[in-house]
Amino acid sequence: SSLDSNCFYPNCCIHLFALSALMASAALLELFGEDLLGKNGTVKTGEALSGKTHVMIYFSAHWCPPCRGFTPQLAKAYQKGAADKNIEVVFVSSDRDENGFQEYYGDMPWLALPFGDRDRKGNLSGKYGVQGIPTLVVLDAEGALVTSEGRGRVAEYFGTSGSGGGFCSIQ
Repeated sequence: SSLDSNCFYPNCCIHLFALSALMASAALLELFGEDLLGKNGTVKTGEALSGKTHVMIYFSAHWCPPCRGFTPQLAKAYQKGAADKNIEVVFVSSDRDENGFQEYYGDMPWLALPFGDRDRKGNLSGKYGVQGIPTLVVLDAEGALVTSEGRGRVAEYFGTSGSGGGFCSIQ
């Protein structure tokens, strides 16, 4: 393969690629924890996010009118482009209770941070300076910040059309 022809020690190059994937996985595990919520139950974070070119963190809540307006737009873009663009979205809820979270998450096609992990939700909000919702943070494959203004760039990432809209304060 081209990998082998460019590498003096082919097995070493393969191990470096594996190590790079593990490091990315470790960064994403640190952010999200070992388990995320998928549409069919709990999924392992490392497996669910492995090999993604971008991971988007979607801060939102069912009680927020701009969120309820943006979520269907994001879901439509996700369904059209996520597989082709190798993108995953993780919903981080600012809902006030588990029932609100469950109802709202039912309309979403992506992964979610479990509602009960409020400490991790707070850490993620603080890390990315989230003061209003909806907010869409975009990370690269290694878990490094690309932009905290992903909401206005959905079309760019998913190859679709769409707009940003308003905000709700979570302060």
